[in-house]
Amino acid sequence: MPETPLLDMQDVHKTLGGKHILQGMTLQVHRGETLVIIGRSGIGKTVTLKHMVGLMRPDRGKVFIEGRDITTLRDRDLDQIRMKFGMLFQNGALLNSLTVGENVAMPLREHERLPEEEVRRLVREKLALVELHDVEDMMPGILSGGMKKRVGLARAIVRNPEFILYDEPTAGLDPIMSNAINELIVNMKNTLGVSSVVVTHDMPSAFRIADRIAMLRKGRIIKVGTPAEFLETDDPVIKQFVYGEEEGPDEPSE
Repeated sequence: MPETPLLDMQDVHKTLGGKHILQGMTLQVHRGETLVIIGRSGIGKTVTLKHMVGLMRPDRGKVFIEGRDITTLRDRDLDQIRMKFGMLFQNGALLNSLTVGENVAMPLREHERLPEEEVRRLVREKLALVELHDVEDMMPGILSGGMKKRVGLARAIVRNPEFILYDEPTAGLDPIMSNAINELIVNMKNTLGVSSVVVTHDMPSAFRIADRIAMLRKGRIIKVGTPAEFLETDDPVIKQFVYGEEEGPDEPSE
């Protein structure tokens, strides 16, 4: 009997501001894999992530986490499901009024009752996993963009989630720092065994980190396959995106 997908979106539809953004989104994420969702800016990738974690509810369709339909859950039960997730936001989403250590510790202080010494130990441990050392007392305002992303990732993994969602993790970074973030994403999978969904339009990044790639276009997934299958495709729409040939924007939706 096949294993139940960790996450299963079935025929999800969502309209926002009069625009039909998701138009039958169907997608599965399997345990331990890194799935990359590609597509042009503003076509619904971030909206898809929000449905995965229950921050948005579909107008129609279902979203299952480990076989449980989260679209019908009460807020309290949904909060328990969200505990399984960590999320790296596009800009890191750090609070500038808090130190690096305080930012990383936020999920622990909000959801756990741990001695302060244990909180500090976990913060140091997770910062070390993203290759940051002795930065706990720094303020976010003095960090580079790449360092902010690393701190955001440390915060995302501080409670050992089963699932990490990455929203444009290499956006705004130079090629060297983008490569470093890609390596961290690979390391998180290998070290922690997490399942990941990465939203990006950065094709070199997608090919480096993905077990499978899903292409979103006009509100639905038009292809799911391995990086090799995307490189070898004869589909002209997919080739235009993969090889950077412009074809005009899809309707804006995010």
